[in-house]
Amino acid sequence: MSSKALRMSTMFLRTLREDPADADVDSAKLLQRAGYIRKAAPGIWTWLPLGLSVLNKIEAIIREEINGIGAQEVHFPALLPREPYEATHRWEEYGDNIFRLKDRHQADYLLAPTHEEMFTLLVKDMYSSYKDLPVTLYQIQTKYRDEFRPRAGLIRGREFIMKDAYSFTIDEEGMRKAYYDERGAYERIFQRLDLKYVPVFAMSGPMGGSASEEFLAPMAIGEDTFALAPSGKAWNVEALTTPELPEIDSSNTPAASKRPTPDAKSIENMIARANADNPRADGREWQASDILKNVVITVKHPEDADHDEPWREVIVVGVPGDRTVDMKRLEAQFAPAELEEATEEDLKKHPELVPGYIGPMVLGPQAKAAGVEEPVRYFVDAHVVKGSAWFTGADENEVDYYDLVYGRDFEADGRVEAVEVRHGDMSPDGSGPLSFERGVEIGQVFQLGLKYSNALDLKVLDQNGKTVPVWMGCYGIGVSRVLACIAETHHDDAGLAWPAVIAPAQVHVVATGKDQAAFDAAEKLVDELEERGIEVIYDDRPKVSPGVKFKDAELIGVPLIAVAGRDTVNNGTIEIRNRDGSDKVAVAATDAAATLADRLAALLQR
Repeated sequence: MSSKALRMSTMFLRTLREDPADADVDSAKLLQRAGYIRKAAPGIWTWLPLGLSVLNKIEAIIREEINGIGAQEVHFPALLPREPYEATHRWEEYGDNIFRLKDRHQADYLLAPTHEEMFTLLVKDMYSSYKDLPVTLYQIQTKYRDEFRPRAGLIRGREFIMKDAYSFTIDEEGMRKAYYDERGAYERIFQRLDLKYVPVFAMSGPMGGSASEEFLAPMAIGEDTFALAPSGKAWNVEALTTPELPEIDSSNTPAASKRPTPDAKSIENMIARANADNPRADGREWQASDILKNVVITVKHPEDADHDEPWREVIVVGVPGDRTVDMKRLEAQFAPAELEEATEEDLKKHPELVPGYIGPMVLGPQAKAAGVEEPVRYFVDAHVVKGSAWFTGADENEVDYYDLVYGRDFEADGRVEAVEVRHGDMSPDGSGPLSFERGVEIGQVFQLGLKYSNALDLKVLDQNGKTVPVWMGCYGIGVSRVLACIAETHHDDAGLAWPAVIAPAQVHVVATGKDQAAFDAAEKLVDELEERGIEVIYDDRPKVSPGVKFKDAELIGVPLIAVAGRDTVNNGTIEIRNRDGSDKVAVAATDAAATLADRLAALLQR
């Protein structure tokens, strides 16, 4: 029987002693140093034999669990035509985040960032009846996004590997069942990979749809901040909602009055001027939380049924003066539009907006009474409650309102989640104050509903012969990102320390010294391990020092290490180590294979 052991003397591998200069996180440093990946360009990586082995094992676990809920695998091209993405408006919505190209005939194509359209069109092409449903299809495929600033190795790349699945059902109830089946499979996948995760309520964003959850791997390098409630529930910051705050009794609040506030365009100057010229009747000083700050925002809408091209709309958002606007939170509520701060050109179109003294009385529902014919829409943050009295702009230079009451003196076109969330803010479920952690998104599940089936006319005949749209769900796992997250959470100062279930091998056999007896003992152990079906890396390199071999074994990160050296062989023993340093023992050479098999079984049962 030929040996399948990976022999270091012939393996395509070059380990590095120093961290790559441009590697910014531990996983990127160690995966390159240990010879798992090689950088081809910013955000683009070559998979080497060891890295591909780990990747394949992660994919195998994903396939096993996803096949187990009845999903079926397909494989789409990465190069796709423009038309399907134009039908769903995502050719424009993705902006600069996708790679667009033309073929020799000047037809437009893209490198797929995701494949909703293609899955939808495939089912439309092949299915026409409720009898064909439900069905869930998935693929594991390379995706492309033109990241402005790739970082963190495999965690934020321009080319990456994803598993994406799509469910198709005749009704909403079926969609929800498929959603929870997939969600359960995700939990089993991450548990099997020994990767800590937190399910987090999320916004659907450009994907569209209704309910959505992200699976985040908690770690300090994460780009996503999530909020954790005492109940254990978690939310993506963009998805947080502020519990309804009680109305304030304003019956004793004086009538609103305008007062001069010269040189008071900033919050700090407003406070100083108010405390100097208009002390409060209750004796406390004015502070930022008493001010209603009105922020001018431009909404960049994509083309739609009423507009043949993208268009700009100026809006104003009122927020408490001690809070900062969180553009990502605010933008999530206007998706698929994008937000930016208003420019001078935007403001010139609305002369009623007096910089530094913008107030609500020329905005929204009350604008017409002020003589503004085409009013700017006005929104207030959820922390601005009915009956609350504010110190705010009076729409005149160097003049502000005092005691302007929301609900009595002015109204808004809507309530939005606009401000940054703070430690101590109440959780949406009311269980107590929020705390915050950082994490890396490793998966997300969406109840897409009818967005893509309506856009692409995916319909079937129901039980009554009526044509109805198909309900869809979408489910993604960042496969290459998962690998990086496991490397990020499973290492020490010496190198990687893979979970046994995905390690490139299960035992790393090291032959040390110049004594042929040590190499003979190691060869015998390799044969015995392979007979037991155990995967082996064998460091059979001659004329390489024991120190180098031990450093490489720790860097590569196989869970069990077995050492055959002159001293152990002369004593009739093999030294066995757990990679994590938890145990080291010399056992009789005749018992080494059995001992390693027992230890491996224990590791696989964790």
